[in-house]
Amino acid sequence: MADDFYERSLTGARFHNVDLAEASFERVSFRGAQFRDVDLRGVRIRGAMLQDVEVGGELDGLRVNGIDVGPLIENELDRRHPERVKLRPTDAAGFREAWEIIERLWAETVGRAEQFDEALLHERVDDEWSFIETLRHLVFATDAWVRRGILGDPSPWHPLDLPWDEMPSDLKGIPRHRDARPSLKEVLALRADRMATVRSYVADLTDEKLAGSTEPIPGPSWPPSESFPIQEVLSIILNEEWWHRQFAERDLAVLARR
Repeated sequence: MADDFYERSLTGARFHNVDLAEASFERVSFRGAQFRDVDLRGVRIRGAMLQDVEVGGELDGLRVNGIDVGPLIENELDRRHPERVKLRPTDAAGFREAWEIIERLWAETVGRAEQFDEALLHERVDDEWSFIETLRHLVFATDAWVRRGILGDPSPWHPLDLPWDEMPSDLKGIPRHRDARPSLKEVLALRADRMATVRSYVADLTDEKLAGSTEPIPGPSWPPSESFPIQEVLSIILNEEWWHRQFAERDLAVLARR
């Protein structure tokens, strides 16, 4: 039976792995609240006061005062970052060009990061991944989707791979060493190797291959033992690369101001 909370102060309360589906909130203050990795599908908010609110995530069908703002946001992101248009390729040549863009952008970001004291590159801004953790996560993404998903290696993992924090616990064999503190040099070498793997794959990519699908890899791991369209898998990698660079640039700017 669900609990009811009337005229109660839950200020400072923490909710972790809690199911609030179908819950009802009326005359509730969320001032200063933080929501991280939350499922807000189907949420309806009426009579709200939204001031100085920041939302980041997958926005599809978000209506504000009756207007679907998703397309407006996507158009504005494309205006600010014209390269995004080329990161939605539909043919093999487009994926080669898109990967060249990713490598160029990351080279610029790494160049900026190398000017920082390395201790700062281990620092988490607003409890997000540090710069080095971000690189480790992208190594994991490449290992999962390219080396395992496309190339068929059942266990491509490196000890420094960093999956997302909420990865299901029943996926055995995948490293989860969140507290590891490798050097920037070590992580950059690992990252260069994985980026070369993607570069080599797209160099030989044809439109025929792009139209194909991956072969399921048996056993519980990531990605699941399913078949995925090659184009979808490569698009996932481009999306991961672009967004995590945005996050890294955002946090480097914060660190630079300090």
